[in-house]
Amino acid sequence: MNTSSPDLAVSDNADQNRFELRLNGDLVGILAYYDFERVPAPNPPVVDFMHTVIVEDFGHRGLAAVLVGGSLDLARSRGWRVRPVCTYVQRFLSSHENYRDVVVPLEPPRTDPQRKENRRRQPRRKVPARKA
Repeated sequence: MNTSSPDLAVSDNADQNRFELRLNGDLVGILAYYDFERVPAPNPPVVDFMHTVIVEDFGHRGLAAVLVGGSLDLARSRGWRVRPVCTYVQRFLSSHENYRDVVVPLEPPRTDPQRKENRRRQPRRKVPARKA
Protein backbone atom coordinates (compact mmCIF):
# COMPACT_ATOMS: atom_id res chain seq x y z
CA MET A 1 0.00 0.00 0.00
CA ASN A 2 1.34 3.43 -0.96
CA THR A 3 1.02 5.89 1.94
CA SER A 4 3.41 8.56 0.65
CA SER A 5 0.57 10.63 -0.81
CA PRO A 6 -2.47 9.34 1.04
CA ASP A 7 -5.90 9.43 -0.48
CA LEU A 8 -8.33 9.63 2.48
CA ALA A 9 -12.08 9.28 2.03
CA VAL A 10 -14.94 9.07 4.53
CA SER A 11 -18.13 7.43 3.28
CA ASP A 12 -21.37 6.14 4.75
CA ASN A 13 -22.06 2.42 4.64
CA ALA A 14 -25.74 2.69 5.57
CA ASP A 15 -26.30 -1.07 5.21
CA GLN A 16 -23.95 -1.63 8.15
CA ASN A 17 -24.78 1.59 10.04
CA ARG A 18 -21.25 2.90 9.94
CA PHE A 19 -19.03 5.52 8.42
CA GLU A 20 -15.89 4.14 6.85
CA LEU A 21 -12.45 5.69 6.43
CA ARG A 22 -10.49 4.45 3.46
CA LEU A 23 -6.80 5.12 2.94
CA ASN A 24 -5.82 4.62 -0.71
CA GLY A 25 -8.94 2.46 -1.08
CA ASP A 26 -8.25 0.22 1.92
CA LEU A 27 -10.63 0.24 4.88
CA VAL A 28 -8.67 1.51 7.91
CA GLY A 29 -11.39 2.77 10.25
CA ILE A 30 -15.08 2.75 11.09
CA LEU A 31 -17.42 4.86 13.18
CA ALA A 32 -20.54 2.88 14.07
CA TYR A 33 -23.78 4.79 14.44
CA TYR A 34 -27.28 3.98 15.55
CA ASP A 35 -30.37 5.76 14.29
CA PHE A 36 -31.99 5.85 17.71
CA GLU A 37 -34.80 8.34 17.26
CA ARG A 38 -36.82 8.37 14.07
CA VAL A 39 -38.83 11.53 14.38
CA PRO A 40 -41.30 12.81 11.80
CA ALA A 41 -40.36 15.72 9.57
CA PRO A 42 -39.54 18.58 10.01
CA ASN A 43 -37.53 17.44 13.06
CA PRO A 44 -34.05 16.13 12.22
CA PRO A 45 -33.22 12.53 13.15
CA VAL A 46 -30.99 11.99 16.17
CA VAL A 47 -28.17 9.55 15.47
CA ASP A 48 -25.93 8.06 18.17
CA PHE A 49 -22.24 7.87 17.27
CA MET A 50 -21.44 4.66 19.14
CA HIS A 51 -17.86 3.54 18.59
CA THR A 52 -14.77 4.61 16.64
CA VAL A 53 -12.20 2.03 15.54
CA ILE A 54 -8.95 2.47 13.59
CA VAL A 55 -7.00 -0.59 12.40
CA GLU A 56 -4.15 -1.08 14.86
CA ASP A 57 -1.41 -0.73 12.22
CA PHE A 58 -2.71 2.77 11.42
CA GLY A 59 -3.15 4.04 14.97
CA HIS A 60 -1.61 7.25 16.33
CA ARG A 61 -1.59 9.00 12.94
CA GLY A 62 -4.58 11.27 13.43
CA LEU A 63 -6.86 9.09 11.31
CA ALA A 64 -9.55 8.85 13.98
CA ALA A 65 -9.90 12.64 13.91
CA VAL A 66 -10.20 12.55 10.11
CA LEU A 67 -12.91 9.87 10.40
CA VAL A 68 -14.90 11.68 13.10
CA GLY A 69 -14.64 15.08 11.40
CA GLY A 70 -15.71 13.62 8.05
CA SER A 71 -18.58 11.74 9.69
CA LEU A 72 -19.80 14.88 11.44
CA ASP A 73 -19.61 16.77 8.13
CA LEU A 74 -21.75 14.09 6.45
CA ALA A 75 -24.20 14.13 9.36
CA ARG A 76 -24.49 17.92 9.11
CA SER A 77 -25.07 17.79 5.34
CA ARG A 78 -27.95 15.34 5.92
CA GLY A 79 -29.51 17.41 8.66
CA TRP A 80 -28.78 14.83 11.34
CA ARG A 81 -28.31 15.64 15.01
CA VAL A 82 -25.56 13.59 16.66
CA ARG A 83 -25.50 12.18 20.18
CA PRO A 84 -21.81 11.46 20.99
CA VAL A 85 -21.89 8.17 22.89
CA CYS A 86 -18.34 7.24 21.84
CA THR A 87 -15.74 8.68 24.23
CA TYR A 88 -13.37 9.47 21.37
CA VAL A 89 -16.10 11.49 19.63
CA GLN A 90 -16.73 13.32 22.92
CA ARG A 91 -13.02 14.22 23.21
CA PHE A 92 -12.92 15.30 19.57
CA LEU A 93 -15.94 17.57 20.07
CA SER A 94 -14.42 19.17 23.18
CA SER A 95 -11.69 20.66 20.97
CA HIS A 96 -13.75 21.25 17.81
CA GLU A 97 -16.46 23.75 18.73
CA ASN A 98 -17.42 24.25 15.08
CA TYR A 99 -19.61 21.12 15.35
CA ARG A 100 -21.80 22.36 18.23
CA ASP A 101 -24.75 22.90 15.88
CA VAL A 102 -24.82 19.16 15.11
CA VAL A 103 -24.50 17.81 18.66
CA VAL A 104 -27.28 16.70 20.99
CA PRO A 105 -25.99 16.45 24.58
CA LEU A 106 -25.99 13.11 26.33
CA GLU A 107 -28.62 12.83 29.02
CA PRO A 108 -27.44 11.89 32.49
CA PRO A 109 -28.59 8.46 33.69
CA ARG A 110 -32.12 8.63 34.97
CA THR A 111 -32.82 7.75 38.55
CA ASP A 112 -36.25 7.06 39.91
CA PRO A 113 -36.67 9.38 42.93
CA GLN A 114 -39.30 7.06 44.45
CA ARG A 115 -36.93 4.09 44.23
CA LYS A 116 -34.09 6.10 45.76
CA GLU A 117 -36.36 7.18 48.64
CA ASN A 118 -37.45 3.59 49.30
CA ARG A 119 -33.84 2.51 49.43
CA ARG A 120 -33.11 5.03 52.20
CA ARG A 121 -36.00 3.90 54.39
CA GLN A 122 -35.02 0.24 54.51
CA PRO A 123 -32.97 -0.65 57.56
CA ARG A 124 -29.64 -2.28 56.95
CA ARG A 125 -29.47 -5.96 57.73
CA LYS A 126 -26.87 -7.00 60.20
CA VAL A 127 -24.58 -9.74 58.98
CA PRO A 128 -23.40 -12.10 61.69
CA ALA A 129 -19.66 -12.09 62.26
CA ARG A 130 -17.77 -15.15 61.04
CA LYS A 131 -15.88 -17.23 63.50
CA ALA A 132 -12.27 -17.87 62.60
